[in-house]
Amino acid sequence: MDTTEEWRVQFDADIVFANGGALQTQDFRLDVPGPDISDQEVGELLVRHLGLLMVGEVRVSGRRLLREPHKGSRGTEGAAASKGRTVDLSHPIRQGMVTLPGVPGPEISEHLSREASRSVYTPGTEFSIGHISMVANTGTYVDAPFHRFGDGDDLAALPLERLTDLDGVVVRVTGTEGPAVDRALLLPHDVAGKAVLIHTGWDRHWGTEQYGDGHPYLTAEAAAWLAGQQPALVGIDSLNIDSTTDGTRPAHTQLLAAGIPVVEHLRGLEQLPPHGFRFTAAPPAVEGLGTFPVRAYALVHESR
Repeated sequence: MDTTEEWRVQFDADIVFANGGALQTQDFRLDVPGPDISDQEVGELLVRHLGLLMVGEVRVSGRRLLREPHKGSRGTEGAAASKGRTVDLSHPIRQGMVTLPGVPGPEISEHLSREASRSVYTPGTEFSIGHISMVANTGTYVDAPFHRFGDGDDLAALPLERLTDLDGVVVRVTGTEGPAVDRALLLPHDVAGKAVLIHTGWDRHWGTEQYGDGHPYLTAEAAAWLAGQQPALVGIDSLNIDSTTDGTRPAHTQLLAAGIPVVEHLRGLEQLPPHGFRFTAAPPAVEGLGTFPVRAYALVHESR
């Protein structure tokens, strides 16, 4: 590891506690993420490093940056470990956009405009309260078992453990012949308990007529294999996880019967590594609904 890019800071500090008492330090040293750090940030790192409670104020003085290897200061690991990136995997929702052919797009308006709010609040204070009317299957959304089965879990009953901070795996099927994603393409992957994201590349057609014509989908055999492996969640960057010419919808049927949520209309899966990332796609807890848009994203760790 190249330690020439690591920084520490040396400083004096006066710590005043909210419930009385004070503490002083002289020439204290801490690991910091880089040279661009404020006195306030240094004070916060000091509090975390020492595990101090009921701190009212920290006054930092005599701050001096040192280019030297980190020593492993407690509570400051987040600064170094935050070397990573967040990848947005969901389509923005816009006025009138088409998600599914024949399904109306969202209508976005204002319930209370900024102009109208000025008569409600004191001068100089204004708010906008928005209104949206849309079909639940809009943008990037998750299907709960209730979407397919009347006695299945709805959005409010869907366990967050199946939607948030999941170990992810990408199954890349771009360049394969034909739209069907069969069982053989999934077999090499360890999917149990993970968010399995099927990367077809079909999201490149989003917003065009072609998006709804001839899209990739899981075969019944592929869905059955996944259901037996019990991943936490299955997602796809396509119009539908099923072939829309198959009225039995075998992928929805088998996955949702097994309690496995389905996320459709993902995007940007080419930005993810095959594994080594965390995935989240949580909807609001709406009772009586089986589908709702999500802000799907991945946290990708990048080592130094």
